Amino acid sequence: MQPHPSSHLRIARPSRDLQQAERFWTEGLGLQVLYRTGPEAEGGHALVMLGWPEAAWHLELVDDPQEHTPPSPTDEDLLVLYVGGPLDPHLIDRLVEAGGRRVAARNPYWDRWGVTIVDPDGYRLVLSHRTWP
Repeated sequence: MQPHPSSHLRIARPSRDLQQAERFWTEGLGLQVLYRTGPEAEGGHALVMLGWPEAAWHLELVDDPQEHTPPSPTDEDLLVLYVGGPLDPHLIDRLVEAGGRRVAARNPYWDRWGVTIVDPDGYRLVLSHRTWP
């Protein structure tokens, strides 16, 4: 079997503060908790999986309070969501209130076509008003 267009995609990232990161993605962006486990899970790390139930992807955040594998995002580590229309300014406000920080993109393309928000672990979320494809 090979991957195909409907294969589910998991994006996994370490987090310094799982509660703070969860708040950003749920209260800010509106993702739902799809699954959660504590440190008793296989591997010894608490984690939370966030997404929309009908989406073909989800975001897994793994607790790493001791920073054995600290988040190390760059300005080009982007999670881009194409919303297909004007961005709701209340959404941007919610993301900031939930612990995000609006920043200028390293690549001006993203400032032209959207808004870049840094999450509590330093990863960048781009909300593009364009559509894909």
